[in-house]
Amino acid sequence: MSKIIYKVQKDYINSFIPVKDDLLKEMEDYAEENKIPILAKESVEFIEQLIKISNPKRVLELGTAIAYTTIRIARDLKGKSEIHTIEKSPENIAKAKYFLSKSGILKKVKLLEGEAANIMPQLKKKYDFIFLDADKEDYKKLFDYSMVLLKRGGVIVIDNLLWHGYTASGRVPQNYKISTRHIRLFNQVFMKQPNLHSAILPIGDGIGLGVKR
Repeated sequence: MSKIIYKVQKDYINSFIPVKDDLLKEMEDYAEENKIPILAKESVEFIEQLIKISNPKRVLELGTAIAYTTIRIARDLKGKSEIHTIEKSPENIAKAKYFLSKSGILKKVKLLEGEAANIMPQLKKKYDFIFLDADKEDYKKLFDYSMVLLKRGGVIVIDNLLWHGYTASGRVPQNYKISTRHIRLFNQVFMKQPNLHSAILPIGDGIGLGVKR
């Protein structure tokens, strides 16, 4: 199982997504050339819609990578709203800083360098919106911290919950077995979280959407 939806359906959906500006195109090309995973087009479009709807004042992103989603979220933040984003990879941090410097929205972004599990317990103020897209083995731990930091009525979005379709498949390639097991176990936790209205949506690689009770 390598596809969640058929290519013809995906191409049809993506045909409605407008061509973005030169910076985002540069980032997409860099990610493809260097095999750095960034959010699927339909997934980041969905997150942008959620940001517009919820109008969060404080956003937390777990897993900056090269700041592709960071920049797209920050562009939709109004007034003095801001996004805090956490990244541990020195290479990703350097490239994220480069792209952020070209984005024109630096004042809305605070890049926190280091392990999210070490940084999150030190954060004092709560967030209206949290986006989790980090190492799969860390999902459960970072989700638990996120539930502490998320305001009541706040939104949490989590990527990769269908994990290339393997979470729902009986046949999983050897190199995906461990990560698939992590995601399957996490999905059970996410969908049974008592203080969260949860759903898994077949968008991109599977989007988890939760609203804190």
